[in-house]
Amino acid sequence: MSAVALVTVIVAVAGWYVVTTKVPDLPVQPQASTLYFADGKSVLARVGIVNRTDVSLDRIPKSLRDAVVAAEDRDFYGHAGVSVRGMARAAWSNVAHGTAQGASTITQQYVRNAYLTQDRTLQRKAQEAALAIQVERRRTKDEILCEYLNTIYFGRSAYGIQAAAVAYFGTDVDRLDLAQALVLAAVIKDPTGLDPASDEVAAMARWRWILAAMVELGTVDGTAAAALQYPAVLPERANADATGLIVSQVERELAKNGVAAQLLRTGGLQVVTTIDQTAQRAVESAVADALRGQPDTLKAALVAVDPATGAIRAYYGGARGAGFFDDAAAPRPPAGAFLPVVLAAALEAGVNAEASWPGPRSCGPCSLKSALPKSLTAPYLGVTEKLGPVRVAEQAFQLGVQRVYGGRPALSSGDTRQPPTAAAIATGSYPVSPLDMAVVYAVIAHGGLSVGRHFVDQVRVMNWTPPTYSQRRVVRATTATRITDMLVRKAGEDLLGDRPAAVKSGNREWDRNFNQDVWLAGYTSELASVVWVGRDLPGPLRDVDGNPVTSDTLPRAIWRSFMTAALADLPPTVN
Repeated sequence: MSAVALVTVIVAVAGWYVVTTKVPDLPVQPQASTLYFADGKSVLARVGIVNRTDVSLDRIPKSLRDAVVAAEDRDFYGHAGVSVRGMARAAWSNVAHGTAQGASTITQQYVRNAYLTQDRTLQRKAQEAALAIQVERRRTKDEILCEYLNTIYFGRSAYGIQAAAVAYFGTDVDRLDLAQALVLAAVIKDPTGLDPASDEVAAMARWRWILAAMVELGTVDGTAAAALQYPAVLPERANADATGLIVSQVERELAKNGVAAQLLRTGGLQVVTTIDQTAQRAVESAVADALRGQPDTLKAALVAVDPATGAIRAYYGGARGAGFFDDAAAPRPPAGAFLPVVLAAALEAGVNAEASWPGPRSCGPCSLKSALPKSLTAPYLGVTEKLGPVRVAEQAFQLGVQRVYGGRPALSSGDTRQPPTAAAIATGSYPVSPLDMAVVYAVIAHGGLSVGRHFVDQVRVMNWTPPTYSQRRVVRATTATRITDMLVRKAGEDLLGDRPAAVKSGNREWDRNFNQDVWLAGYTSELASVVWVGRDLPGPLRDVDGNPVTSDTLPRAIWRSFMTAALADLPPTVN
């Protein structure tokens, strides 16, 4: 068959498919999804309460319509419902990688959300394209855009542009100005990750990108664009529940793996998380007990990871839930809790942990081993200067520290006048999140094997399975064992009774008398967990009696209470 004949057949088949595909009479009704604890039976949360009020097109400012078109489908008024380039990319992705993707047009997004199931298959993508063409034949572009804006998910449980205007700005849609319109146009791509309350840096970057696109398209004057300022956005209203932050983490993880936030909110999914109910209740109780009666300025976070699987078993970043600041994901200087990372880099490089290094009077010529319990940093600064700070940073990344926080390089000064990473990395001066520190300690607990961190084990009611989290060796088994031996507290000591535990503290000083951030990190063979206690704003940590807060006070109490309860049903295992 000639190429011309083959193309003719393909076009004919495609045309037949489009003609025979009928637009359903009624759109698919949204259904709330359920998140379960790791047992697959106990309900952790339900998401997807519908908050939607339809508005007519004349109530939607033209600047907002233009912003959405610039963000989602620049050729909206020129195509017949589908993007040929996007469809070709989707087909290739499905064939080559087994995943369905592609830059859907506004019409395709509308029919997918209004009429179709959300199976990520090539067949569904073809049906989506056919329905988009049919809808374009029956309705005007403005009608399609209006229906799209009334059904699309904007995050914050808001469906449609009117609900979004209220959720983000506390006003009706017809009162939105251009700057506010750009915020709402930006969140469509990723309603969780591009919410300014979630990631202001990413949200502002997307905002500026859309504004530049509008200038390029001629829908905004360049001079006016240059003078435009990012608007104030309301904080998300959320239930006062610590599990709300877990829901946000699950939503982000699913979105990274192709399950859109709108699907989670409308698809009636059953999501089995990795969160252990006993462990989660234990952390909530431990934090509540420790902070009861303490100054309101004191905040706490705890993350627990299963070393063998990478599963997050407990997660606490604050009691107020989604839409509020997540202390478990926020980077803070870990101080002495970072020393095992430096030790790992040194051991991997063949450095003798018992060799002497110059030090202050409190240490004298001391070794990495002898300095570790007291967080004496002189030998660790020395070995970091010998290895190079970048090598220590790379070891941290390999162990589980993210390379970017809030759009900025991690473990870096951010000062172009200085080296990206200085020897001060050895003292735990560069911020790291409790979540990342928990992963680091879990890798060491697992003998130097890294397993992908994750919050989701299974998604039911759709054709989707989580990625396979294979083990990857990060440091030698002998290195991990050596670190554990140097950290371990023998059974019978006062932390976990008859259960040996490897533990490291961290105290970042505010001044000579008080600390700014305090940590306790540790693990058994079954569970690794990290506790941080600090403040939202810089300042000294004082308890209710005005005494200094150290790693041996509140963090120790939280860690011990949590680990004791979380491991209560497991027999002690010698590390």
